[in-house]
Amino acid sequence: MLSIGRRCNTPDQCMRPGGRPRRLIRRLCYCATLFAMLVFPAATVGQAAPPSSIDPRRLKRITPAVEVFQKAKSAVVNLSTTRVVTVDRPFGMGSILDDIFDFPDRQRPRHYKTQSVGSGFLIHSDGYIVTNAHVVDRAAESKVTLADGTELMAEEVAIDSRNDLAVLKVKARRPLPYLKMGRSDDLMQGETVIAIGNPLGYQHTVTTGVISALNRELRFDETHVYSDLIQIDASINPGNSGGPLLNILGELIGINTAIRGDAQNIGFAIPVDHLREILPVMLDVERLRRVEFGIHFDGQAARNQPPGALIRRVDSDTPAAQAGVRPGDRLVAIDNQPTPDFMQAFSLLERTPMGQSLKLDLIRGQGERIVAEVPLAEIPKQDPSRLMLKHFGLAVRELNRTDLDSLGLRRRIGLLVTSIQPERQAPRDGVNPGDLLTKFGGWPVSSMDQLAHLLEQVGPGDRIPLQVLRLGDDSFVRFQLVLTAR
Repeated sequence: MLSIGRRCNTPDQCMRPGGRPRRLIRRLCYCATLFAMLVFPAATVGQAAPPSSIDPRRLKRITPAVEVFQKAKSAVVNLSTTRVVTVDRPFGMGSILDDIFDFPDRQRPRHYKTQSVGSGFLIHSDGYIVTNAHVVDRAAESKVTLADGTELMAEEVAIDSRNDLAVLKVKARRPLPYLKMGRSDDLMQGETVIAIGNPLGYQHTVTTGVISALNRELRFDETHVYSDLIQIDASINPGNSGGPLLNILGELIGINTAIRGDAQNIGFAIPVDHLREILPVMLDVERLRRVEFGIHFDGQAARNQPPGALIRRVDSDTPAAQAGVRPGDRLVAIDNQPTPDFMQAFSLLERTPMGQSLKLDLIRGQGERIVAEVPLAEIPKQDPSRLMLKHFGLAVRELNRTDLDSLGLRRRIGLLVTSIQPERQAPRDGVNPGDLLTKFGGWPVSSMDQLAHLLEQVGPGDRIPLQVLRLGDDSFVRFQLVLTAR
């Protein structure tokens, strides 16, 4: 969670068919309930129904909150991250406590391992999870606990700190349950909402409330401003960060992200339409797989639109353009497998072998059906080692099994810095041989292929933010710096 003035994803650290028809459905539900109470008062006030006709326990399950929780709980996950807190000095110079406690090497910062707890939810059966960026930011590793207690290590797929959203992936032996994304453009003040998460580590806690206001803005500092937030009065606490906000239909309408630390029951959620809009950018198959494809999707779902993944842009001189694919086409199937939305289309593209041609079933205009053959063409590789040395004076390579064992890592989480050109700026900025480069330009990098695609977009004078992880015998620290490409 975020909190005004402090982040709060840990206890000690606070940071629809749509529109009118949906509203009409909800109002009709409320009216029907009121009508039943007026016409059949005995059934709702005093007289019990015959034992043979109604199960008394069933009456406890018919409230919207119970129904929504029972359906959604298996798609909500607990996120546990390991990170480092760096403290320059435990107390100020000259503090009386300096004479009581023995602080070794007082001039050097101290690093502490901490465990952070947050929430997340599955958006696809292949194991894709959405959470807040601040839940996993600076985490050395992330562990996901499913509703049935299964623990899986999560891999960062993409992080957008500006919008406080992150996508992770876990590998499971079975298809996983996931939440249906609703809409946030028809929300109403006073509308009932349900929040599920892991506040203070209490897994699968459910709270209810209403939408208190819409289009709220939170400003944390000059660079961190979140706009168009949903304000809710459902209780959310540290650990709820990244958990789902649902309507009474069980649809995802927001991602819980912030609280007011100086108030009670004032929480905030990112509208789900923001997630829809940014997912195609975060999960761009060309960047993630280093392929030339040419199709860019629109994640927003127009009201009353038919199923399919809407194509927003087609790059010129690409396989898709040459095959006749146009902006505005709707992709309804890949190799005869339906693609009702962007996530299903991305999942199929992500699993398709490199170089294989895909049969795309498209709908154009008022219903014209078109079939296009588009290959996933591998982009010719440039040498990322050479480009990294040329631009930044850093020599890096992938971690091998020996490296993982010696560093005590379960999986590749970055690239190993092996040497630094002495005339370059990297040493002054704090990079040392043995450090791990975990992010380049804001994108996670654990392979040279990932780095190569990012380096190809770098030109002289570009200022590139890097994230570096330094491992010690019993501690580690993750820090960020900006290098200028030459």
